[in-house]
Amino acid sequence: MIVRALFLMLMCLAPAWAAAQSGPLRIEITEGVIEPLPVAIPDLVPEGGATGDWGQRIARVVAEDLTGTGLFREIPSSAFISQVSSFAAPVQYADWKAINAQALVAGAVSVNGDQISVKFRLYDVFSGAELGEGLQLAGTTDAWRRIAHKMADVVYSRITGETGYFDSRVVFVSETGPKDSRRKRLAVMDYDGANIQYLTGSEDIVLAPRFSGTGDRVLYTSYETGFPRIYVLDVGSVQRRVLESQPGTMSFAPRFAPNGQTVVYSLTQGANTDIWAMNVGSGQSQRLTSTPAIETAPSFSPDGSQIVFESDRSGTQQLYVMPAGGGEARRISFGEGRYGTPVWSPRGDLIAFTKQSKGRFHIGVMRTDGSEERLLTASFLDEGPTWAPNGRVIMFARETQGAAGRSTLYSVDITGRNLRPVRTPEGGSDPSWGPLQR
Repeated sequence: MIVRALFLMLMCLAPAWAAAQSGPLRIEITEGVIEPLPVAIPDLVPEGGATGDWGQRIARVVAEDLTGTGLFREIPSSAFISQVSSFAAPVQYADWKAINAQALVAGAVSVNGDQISVKFRLYDVFSGAELGEGLQLAGTTDAWRRIAHKMADVVYSRITGETGYFDSRVVFVSETGPKDSRRKRLAVMDYDGANIQYLTGSEDIVLAPRFSGTGDRVLYTSYETGFPRIYVLDVGSVQRRVLESQPGTMSFAPRFAPNGQTVVYSLTQGANTDIWAMNVGSGQSQRLTSTPAIETAPSFSPDGSQIVFESDRSGTQQLYVMPAGGGEARRISFGEGRYGTPVWSPRGDLIAFTKQSKGRFHIGVMRTDGSEERLLTASFLDEGPTWAPNGRVIMFARETQGAAGRSTLYSVDITGRNLRPVRTPEGGSDPSWGPLQR
Protein backbone atom coordinates (compact mmCIF):
# COMPACT_ATOMS: atom_id res chain seq x y z
CA MET A 1 0.00 0.00 0.00
CA ILE A 2 1.33 3.40 -0.91
CA VAL A 3 1.42 5.64 2.16
CA ARG A 4 1.63 9.33 1.46
CA ALA A 5 1.83 12.10 4.01
CA LEU A 6 0.26 15.36 3.01
CA PHE A 7 0.85 18.60 4.77
CA LEU A 8 -0.44 22.12 4.57
CA MET A 9 1.70 25.05 5.68
CA LEU A 10 -0.64 27.80 6.80
CA MET A 11 0.33 31.45 6.69
CA CYS A 12 -1.13 32.45 10.04
CA LEU A 13 -0.54 31.62 13.69
CA ALA A 14 -3.48 29.25 13.83
CA PRO A 15 -2.46 25.58 14.02
CA ALA A 16 -1.22 24.13 10.76
CA TRP A 17 -1.59 20.48 10.13
CA ALA A 18 -0.73 17.60 7.83
CA ALA A 19 -3.37 15.05 6.98
CA ALA A 20 -1.94 11.66 6.14
CA GLN A 21 -3.47 8.63 4.52
CA SER A 22 -3.63 5.50 6.66
CA GLY A 23 -0.20 4.45 7.88
CA PRO A 24 2.37 5.75 10.35
CA LEU A 25 4.61 7.76 8.05
CA ARG A 26 3.61 11.40 8.29
CA ILE A 27 4.87 14.90 8.99
CA GLU A 28 3.05 16.87 11.66
CA ILE A 29 3.06 20.68 11.49
CA THR A 30 1.76 22.71 14.45
CA GLU A 31 1.85 26.50 14.33
CA GLY A 32 4.67 26.38 11.82
CA VAL A 33 6.82 24.06 13.98
CA ILE A 34 7.55 20.69 12.42
CA GLU A 35 9.02 17.63 14.11
CA PRO A 36 11.48 16.46 11.42
CA LEU A 37 10.92 12.97 10.08
CA PRO A 38 13.82 10.59 10.95
CA VAL A 39 15.20 9.11 7.74
CA ALA A 40 18.07 6.70 7.08
CA ILE A 41 20.07 7.25 3.88
CA PRO A 42 22.85 4.64 3.59
CA ASP A 43 25.53 5.01 0.92
CA LEU A 44 24.39 3.58 -2.39
CA VAL A 45 25.65 0.06 -3.07
CA PRO A 46 28.28 -0.07 -5.86
CA GLU A 47 27.37 -2.25 -8.84
CA GLY A 48 28.64 -2.75 -12.39
CA GLY A 49 31.97 -0.95 -12.34
CA ALA A 50 31.13 1.71 -9.78
CA THR A 51 34.44 2.18 -7.99
CA GLY A 52 35.41 4.97 -5.64
CA ASP A 53 32.95 6.95 -3.57
CA TRP A 54 30.06 7.46 -6.03
CA GLY A 55 27.54 5.90 -3.65
CA GLN A 56 28.66 8.04 -0.76
CA ARG A 57 28.64 11.27 -2.74
CA ILE A 58 25.16 10.73 -4.11
CA ALA A 59 23.77 9.74 -0.71
CA ARG A 60 25.30 12.89 0.85
CA VAL A 61 23.61 15.19 -1.66
CA VAL A 62 20.25 13.45 -1.15
CA ALA A 63 20.65 13.82 2.62
CA GLU A 64 21.60 17.51 2.35
CA ASP A 65 18.61 18.20 0.10
CA LEU A 66 16.13 16.57 2.46
CA THR A 67 17.52 17.84 5.76
CA GLY A 68 17.90 21.31 4.27
CA THR A 69 14.11 21.59 4.12
CA GLY A 70 13.80 21.32 7.88
CA LEU A 71 11.25 18.52 7.37
CA PHE A 72 13.69 15.62 7.70
CA ARG A 73 16.33 14.53 10.22
CA GLU A 74 19.03 12.18 9.01
CA ILE A 75 19.98 9.27 11.26
CA PRO A 76 23.79 9.02 11.28
CA SER A 77 25.34 5.88 9.80
CA SER A 78 27.09 5.22 13.13
CA ALA A 79 23.67 4.32 14.54
CA PHE A 80 22.86 1.73 11.86
CA ILE A 81 22.35 -1.86 13.00
CA SER A 82 21.78 -3.20 9.50
CA GLN A 83 23.90 -2.33 6.49
CA VAL A 84 22.52 -2.28 2.95
CA SER A 85 25.07 -4.48 1.18
CA SER A 86 22.88 -5.55 -1.73
CA PHE A 87 20.06 -3.76 -3.51
CA ALA A 88 18.22 -7.08 -3.90
CA ALA A 89 18.49 -8.09 -0.23
CA PRO A 90 15.30 -7.93 1.87
CA VAL A 91 14.99 -4.99 4.25
CA GLN A 92 15.54 -5.82 7.91
CA TYR A 93 12.72 -3.60 9.15
CA ALA A 94 13.21 -4.52 12.82
CA ASP A 95 16.77 -3.16 12.75
CA TRP A 96 15.66 0.15 11.26
CA LYS A 97 12.74 0.42 13.67
CA ALA A 98 15.16 -0.06 16.56
CA ILE A 99 16.96 3.18 15.65
CA ASN A 100 13.65 4.99 15.08
CA ALA A 101 14.07 5.39 11.32
CA GLN A 102 10.65 6.11 9.87
CA ALA A 103 11.84 6.17 6.28
CA LEU A 104 14.67 4.32 4.57
CA VAL A 105 16.23 5.27 1.23
CA ALA A 106 18.15 2.35 -0.29
CA GLY A 107 19.89 2.46 -3.64
CA ALA A 108 22.64 1.21 -5.91
CA VAL A 109 24.91 2.91 -8.40
CA SER A 110 26.67 1.57 -11.49
CA VAL A 111 29.18 3.30 -13.78
CA ASN A 112 30.12 2.44 -17.36
CA GLY A 113 32.64 4.83 -18.86
CA ASP A 114 31.16 8.32 -18.53
CA GLN A 115 27.66 6.98 -17.90
CA ILE A 116 26.19 6.57 -14.43
CA SER A 117 22.99 4.82 -13.41
CA VAL A 118 21.20 4.90 -10.06
CA LYS A 119 18.30 2.78 -8.86
CA PHE A 120 16.61 3.27 -5.51
CA ARG A 121 13.62 2.48 -3.34
CA LEU A 122 11.88 4.34 -0.51
CA TYR A 123 10.52 2.33 2.42
CA ASP A 124 8.05 3.15 5.18
CA VAL A 125 9.85 1.36 8.01
CA PHE A 126 7.01 1.14 10.54
CA SER A 127 4.46 -0.21 8.08
CA GLY A 128 7.07 -2.46 6.47
CA ALA A 129 6.16 -1.38 2.96
CA GLU A 130 7.77 0.23 -0.05
CA LEU A 131 6.41 3.69 -0.92
CA GLY A 132 5.62 3.54 -4.61
CA GLU A 133 7.75 1.67 -7.10
CA GLY A 134 11.51 1.69 -7.31
CA LEU A 135 13.00 4.06 -9.85
CA GLN A 136 16.09 4.22 -12.03
CA LEU A 137 17.87 7.40 -13.11
CA ALA A 138 20.74 7.70 -15.58
CA GLY A 139 23.04 10.33 -17.06
CA THR A 140 26.67 11.27 -17.47
CA THR A 141 29.07 11.19 -14.57
CA ASP A 142 29.40 14.97 -14.89
CA ALA A 143 25.69 15.22 -14.03
CA TRP A 144 25.81 13.02 -10.94
CA ARG A 145 24.57 15.85 -8.69
CA ARG A 146 21.48 16.28 -10.87
CA ILE A 147 20.74 12.59 -10.46
CA ALA A 148 21.05 12.97 -6.69
CA HIS A 149 18.72 16.01 -6.74
CA LYS A 150 16.16 14.08 -8.81
CA MET A 151 16.36 11.21 -6.35
CA ALA A 152 15.75 13.61 -3.45
CA ASP A 153 12.82 15.16 -5.32
CA VAL A 154 11.16 11.74 -5.55
CA VAL A 155 11.64 11.05 -1.84
CA TYR A 156 10.37 14.51 -0.89
CA SER A 157 7.32 14.15 -3.12
CA ARG A 158 6.34 10.69 -1.92
CA ILE A 159 6.51 11.65 1.74
CA THR A 160 5.03 15.15 1.58
CA GLY A 161 2.67 14.76 -1.39
CA GLU A 162 4.12 17.91 -2.97
CA THR A 163 6.45 18.50 -5.88
CA GLY A 164 10.14 18.73 -5.03
CA TYR A 165 12.40 21.61 -5.99
CA PHE A 166 15.97 20.28 -5.71
CA ASP A 167 16.63 19.72 -9.43
CA SER A 168 16.41 23.42 -10.23
CA ARG A 169 18.75 26.33 -10.85
CA VAL A 170 19.02 29.94 -9.73
CA VAL A 171 20.35 32.86 -11.75
CA PHE A 172 21.76 35.71 -9.66
CA VAL A 173 24.23 38.58 -9.54
CA SER A 174 27.61 37.43 -8.26
CA GLU A 175 29.39 40.23 -6.39
CA THR A 176 33.07 40.75 -5.58
CA GLY A 177 35.16 43.64 -4.31
CA PRO A 178 34.63 46.39 -1.73
CA LYS A 179 31.21 47.95 -1.25
CA ASP A 180 32.17 51.23 -2.94
CA SER A 181 33.68 49.45 -5.97
CA ARG A 182 31.73 46.24 -6.31
CA ARG A 183 32.06 44.15 -9.46
CA LYS A 184 28.93 42.35 -10.59
CA ARG A 185 28.33 39.60 -13.14
CA LEU A 186 25.52 37.21 -13.91
CA ALA A 187 25.88 33.64 -12.74
CA VAL A 188 23.71 30.54 -12.71
CA MET A 189 23.98 27.72 -10.17
CA ASP A 190 22.18 24.70 -8.80
CA TYR A 191 19.63 25.65 -6.16
CA ASP A 192 22.14 24.73 -3.42
CA GLY A 193 24.99 26.86 -4.78
CA ALA A 194 26.89 24.12 -6.64
CA ASN A 195 27.96 24.09 -10.30
CA ILE A 196 28.27 27.84 -10.77
CA GLN A 197 28.55 29.07 -14.36
CA TYR A 198 29.25 32.73 -15.13
CA LEU A 199 27.15 34.22 -17.91
CA THR A 200 28.70 37.69 -18.24
CA GLY A 201 31.98 39.41 -17.44
CA SER A 202 32.41 41.83 -14.57
CA GLU A 203 33.11 44.91 -16.69
CA ASP A 204 29.53 46.15 -16.69
CA ILE A 205 26.95 46.73 -13.98
CA VAL A 206 24.18 44.14 -14.28
CA LEU A 207 20.96 43.94 -12.31
CA ALA A 208 17.83 41.88 -11.77
CA PRO A 209 18.24 38.70 -13.86
CA ARG A 210 14.99 36.83 -14.41
CA PHE A 211 14.56 33.28 -15.71
CA SER A 212 12.04 32.41 -18.38
CA GLY A 213 9.40 29.84 -17.48
CA THR A 214 11.36 27.13 -19.29
CA GLY A 215 14.72 28.13 -17.82
CA ASP A 216 16.46 28.49 -21.18
CA ARG A 217 16.61 32.31 -21.28
CA VAL A 218 17.41 35.10 -18.85
CA LEU A 219 16.31 38.73 -18.90
CA TYR A 220 18.48 41.29 -17.16
CA THR A 221 19.30 44.99 -17.01
CA SER A 222 22.76 46.22 -18.01
CA TYR A 223 24.44 49.64 -17.75
CA GLU A 224 26.90 48.77 -20.51
CA THR A 225 26.00 51.92 -22.48
CA GLY A 226 25.78 54.10 -19.39
CA PHE A 227 21.98 53.87 -19.35
CA PRO A 228 19.91 50.89 -18.23
CA ARG A 229 18.96 48.61 -21.11
CA ILE A 230 17.19 45.24 -21.10
CA TYR A 231 18.99 42.23 -22.57
CA VAL A 232 17.84 38.68 -23.18
CA LEU A 233 20.47 35.94 -22.89
CA ASP A 234 20.36 32.32 -24.02
CA VAL A 235 21.65 30.26 -21.09
CA GLY A 236 23.01 27.44 -23.25
CA SER A 237 24.96 29.47 -25.80
CA VAL A 238 25.43 32.57 -23.59
CA GLN A 239 24.47 34.64 -26.66
CA ARG A 240 22.62 37.84 -25.87
CA ARG A 241 20.81 40.69 -27.57
CA VAL A 242 19.27 44.00 -26.61
CA LEU A 243 15.56 43.53 -26.10
CA GLU A 244 14.46 47.10 -25.47
CA SER A 245 16.24 50.32 -26.41
CA GLN A 246 14.17 53.39 -27.19
CA PRO A 247 16.23 56.57 -27.68
CA GLY A 248 16.14 58.93 -24.71
CA THR A 249 14.61 56.35 -22.36
CA MET A 250 15.73 54.00 -19.62
CA SER A 251 14.32 50.45 -19.39
CA PHE A 252 14.69 48.08 -16.46
CA ALA A 253 12.99 45.52 -14.14
CA PRO A 254 12.00 43.05 -16.89
CA ARG A 255 10.15 39.79 -16.33
CA PHE A 256 8.79 37.10 -18.65
CA ALA A 257 5.12 36.22 -18.95
CA PRO A 258 4.35 32.53 -18.29
CA ASN A 259 4.12 31.88 -22.06
CA GLY A 260 7.65 33.22 -22.61
CA GLN A 261 6.48 35.35 -25.54
CA THR A 262 5.76 38.56 -23.63
CA VAL A 263 8.02 40.63 -21.39
CA VAL A 264 6.83 43.29 -18.96
CA TYR A 265 9.23 45.99 -17.79
CA SER A 266 9.53 49.58 -16.60
CA LEU A 267 10.31 52.40 -19.01
CA THR A 268 11.36 55.89 -17.92
CA GLN A 269 10.67 58.78 -20.28
CA GLY A 270 11.61 62.14 -18.83
CA ALA A 271 10.36 62.16 -15.24
CA ASN A 272 7.73 59.47 -15.78
CA THR A 273 8.13 55.71 -15.20
CA ASP A 274 5.43 53.34 -16.42
CA ILE A 275 5.01 49.62 -17.04
CA TRP A 276 5.15 48.37 -20.61
CA ALA A 277 4.76 45.01 -22.31
CA MET A 278 6.64 43.77 -25.37
CA ASN A 279 6.23 40.82 -27.70
CA VAL A 280 9.65 39.15 -27.77
CA GLY A 281 9.30 37.97 -31.36
CA SER A 282 7.91 41.07 -33.06
CA GLY A 283 9.32 43.73 -30.75
CA GLN A 284 5.92 45.43 -30.58
CA SER A 285 5.38 47.22 -27.27
CA GLN A 286 2.32 48.41 -25.37
CA ARG A 287 2.04 50.83 -22.48
CA LEU A 288 0.13 49.28 -19.57
CA THR A 289 0.09 52.11 -17.01
CA SER A 290 -0.17 55.86 -17.48
CA THR A 291 0.11 57.85 -14.27
CA PRO A 292 2.53 60.47 -12.93
CA ALA A 293 3.76 57.87 -10.41
CA ILE A 294 6.81 55.62 -10.50
CA GLU A 295 5.53 52.17 -11.40
CA THR A 296 7.89 49.23 -11.58
CA ALA A 297 8.73 45.62 -10.60
CA PRO A 298 5.88 43.91 -12.52
CA SER A 299 5.25 40.18 -12.07
CA PHE A 300 2.67 37.98 -13.81
CA SER A 301 0.25 35.64 -12.11
CA PRO A 302 0.93 31.97 -13.06
CA ASP A 303 -2.01 31.93 -15.50
CA GLY A 304 -0.79 35.13 -17.16
CA SER A 305 -4.06 36.99 -16.57
CA GLN A 306 -2.87 39.56 -13.99
CA ILE A 307 0.19 41.60 -13.07
CA VAL A 308 1.26 42.69 -9.61
CA PHE A 309 3.56 45.73 -9.41
CA GLU A 310 4.75 48.47 -7.09
CA SER A 311 3.70 52.12 -7.40
CA ASP A 312 3.82 55.31 -5.36
CA ARG A 313 0.59 56.64 -6.88
CA SER A 314 -0.95 56.76 -3.39
CA GLY A 315 1.96 58.81 -2.06
CA THR A 316 3.92 55.85 -0.66
CA GLN A 317 5.38 52.74 -2.25
CA GLN A 318 2.59 50.13 -2.33
CA LEU A 319 1.51 47.02 -4.25
CA TYR A 320 -1.18 46.93 -6.94
CA VAL A 321 -2.75 44.30 -9.18
CA MET A 322 -4.07 44.98 -12.69
CA PRO A 323 -5.20 42.93 -15.71
CA ALA A 324 -2.31 41.69 -17.86
CA GLY A 325 -3.43 43.91 -20.73
CA GLY A 326 -3.50 47.03 -18.55
CA GLY A 327 -6.50 48.81 -17.08
CA GLU A 328 -7.74 49.67 -13.64
CA ALA A 329 -5.40 48.64 -10.83
CA ARG A 330 -6.44 47.80 -7.29
CA ARG A 331 -4.22 48.36 -4.28
CA ILE A 332 -3.56 45.26 -2.16
CA SER A 333 -1.04 46.45 0.46
CA PHE A 334 -2.26 48.54 3.39
CA GLY A 335 0.13 47.79 6.23
CA GLU A 336 2.51 50.25 7.82
CA GLY A 337 5.66 50.86 5.76
CA ARG A 338 6.69 50.65 2.11
CA TYR A 339 6.26 47.63 -0.15
CA GLY A 340 8.24 46.62 -3.25
CA THR A 341 9.55 43.85 -5.55
CA PRO A 342 6.33 41.76 -5.54
CA VAL A 343 6.52 38.26 -7.04
CA TRP A 344 3.56 35.98 -7.65
CA SER A 345 3.86 32.43 -6.29
CA PRO A 346 3.98 29.58 -8.86
CA ARG A 347 0.97 28.13 -7.02
CA GLY A 348 -0.97 31.36 -7.56
CA ASP A 349 -2.04 31.67 -3.93
CA LEU A 350 0.49 34.13 -2.52
CA ILE A 351 2.53 37.19 -3.42
CA ALA A 352 5.99 37.65 -1.90
CA PHE A 353 7.39 41.13 -1.39
CA THR A 354 10.04 43.30 0.25
CA LYS A 355 8.83 45.58 3.03
CA GLN A 356 10.60 48.49 4.70
CA SER A 357 9.20 49.53 8.07
CA LYS A 358 10.65 51.21 11.15
CA GLY A 359 14.19 51.08 9.85
CA ARG A 360 14.12 47.34 9.08
CA PHE A 361 13.68 45.37 5.88
CA HIS A 362 11.53 42.27 5.66
CA ILE A 363 10.62 39.53 3.22
CA GLY A 364 6.91 38.84 3.50
CA VAL A 365 3.98 37.12 1.85
CA MET A 366 0.30 37.96 1.51
CA ARG A 367 -2.74 36.55 -0.21
CA THR A 368 -3.40 37.90 -3.69
CA ASP A 369 -6.13 40.16 -2.31
CA GLY A 370 -3.70 41.59 0.27
CA SER A 371 -5.07 39.66 3.23
CA GLU A 372 -3.11 37.52 5.73
CA GLU A 373 0.13 39.46 5.44
CA ARG A 374 2.99 37.66 7.16
CA LEU A 375 6.58 38.84 7.57
CA LEU A 376 9.10 36.01 7.31
CA THR A 377 12.40 37.82 7.95
CA ALA A 378 13.83 41.00 9.43
CA SER A 379 17.29 42.52 9.06
CA PHE A 380 19.29 45.58 8.11
CA LEU A 381 18.52 44.86 4.43
CA ASP A 382 16.53 41.92 3.03
CA GLU A 383 15.23 42.27 -0.52
CA GLY A 384 14.38 40.66 -3.84
CA PRO A 385 12.33 37.51 -3.07
CA THR A 386 12.04 34.69 -5.60
CA TRP A 387 9.97 31.49 -5.38
CA ALA A 388 11.05 27.86 -5.52
CA PRO A 389 9.24 25.96 -8.31
CA ASN A 390 6.84 24.35 -5.80
CA GLY A 391 5.91 27.63 -4.10
CA ARG A 392 7.01 26.52 -0.62
CA VAL A 393 10.42 28.20 -0.27
CA ILE A 394 11.62 31.75 -0.96
CA MET A 395 15.17 32.84 -1.75
CA PHE A 396 16.30 36.45 -1.27
CA ALA A 397 19.36 38.63 -0.75
CA ARG A 398 20.52 39.89 2.66
CA GLU A 399 23.13 42.62 3.04
CA THR A 400 25.09 43.15 6.24
CA GLN A 401 25.53 46.60 7.73
CA GLY A 402 28.64 48.75 7.51
CA ALA A 403 31.23 49.86 4.99
CA ALA A 404 32.34 46.27 4.41
CA GLY A 405 28.78 45.02 4.12
CA ARG A 406 28.37 41.91 1.98
CA SER A 407 25.31 40.69 0.14
CA THR A 408 24.50 36.99 0.65
CA LEU A 409 21.70 34.76 -0.60
CA TYR A 410 19.33 33.18 1.93
CA SER A 411 16.29 30.94 1.78
CA VAL A 412 13.28 30.63 4.08
CA ASP A 413 10.07 28.62 3.89
CA ILE A 414 6.68 30.29 3.75
CA THR A 415 5.99 29.72 7.44
CA GLY A 416 9.06 31.81 8.32
CA ARG A 417 10.93 28.70 9.48
CA ASN A 418 14.24 27.28 8.36
CA LEU A 419 16.12 30.46 7.49
CA ARG A 420 19.36 29.30 5.81
CA PRO A 421 22.25 30.88 3.92
CA VAL A 422 22.84 29.64 0.38
CA ARG A 423 26.47 28.67 -0.18
CA THR A 424 28.14 30.73 -2.92
CA PRO A 425 31.88 31.38 -3.39
CA GLU A 426 31.28 35.13 -3.63
CA GLY A 427 28.61 37.59 -2.55
CA GLY A 428 25.25 37.35 -4.26
CA SER A 429 22.11 39.39 -4.91
CA ASP A 430 19.01 39.53 -7.14
CA PRO A 431 18.26 35.78 -7.24
CA SER A 432 15.74 34.33 -9.68
CA TRP A 433 14.71 30.72 -9.11
CA GLY A 434 14.14 28.79 -12.31
CA PRO A 435 11.80 25.86 -12.99
CA LEU A 436 12.53 22.20 -12.40
CA GLN A 437 14.98 21.09 -15.08
CA ARG A 438 13.85 18.81 -17.84
